Amino acid sequence: MRIHLTSVFVDDQEKALRFYTDLLGFVKKHDVPMGADRWLTVVSPEDPDGTELLLEPSGHPAVQPYKTALVEDGIPAASFAVDDVRVEFDRLRASGVRFLQEPLETGTITTAVLDDTCGNLIQIVHSG
Repeated sequence: MRIHLTSVFVDDQEKALRFYTDLLGFVKKHDVPMGADRWLTVVSPEDPDGTELLLEPSGHPAVQPYKTALVEDGIPAASFAVDDVRVEFDRLRASGVRFLQEPLETGTITTAVLDDTCGNLIQIVHSG
């Protein structure tokens, strides 16, 4: 068994697509119209047949209280592995990405937390 698909709830799918592709570096995999919304997924360019991230619309009534609670408590909705958190932090911050946690080393793990502009906190992490 392996993870095939996971999702983050986003306030605006088009805005999310730009953020996750143009800034974070993912590539669009599927973009299928589904009424007012889309089945919109992105993948890592390093693993185009790997796990997909669904940029899921936040329309369900339970979503906004859930997202608000996570953000208020500083809990990331997702965590993405990077080769070097400090390098990604510098690159993304230079592109205007807002970080809520600068690189933090805890033993052999380094993390940073950013705002995806679509209602979520996202953690980037590397170990070593």
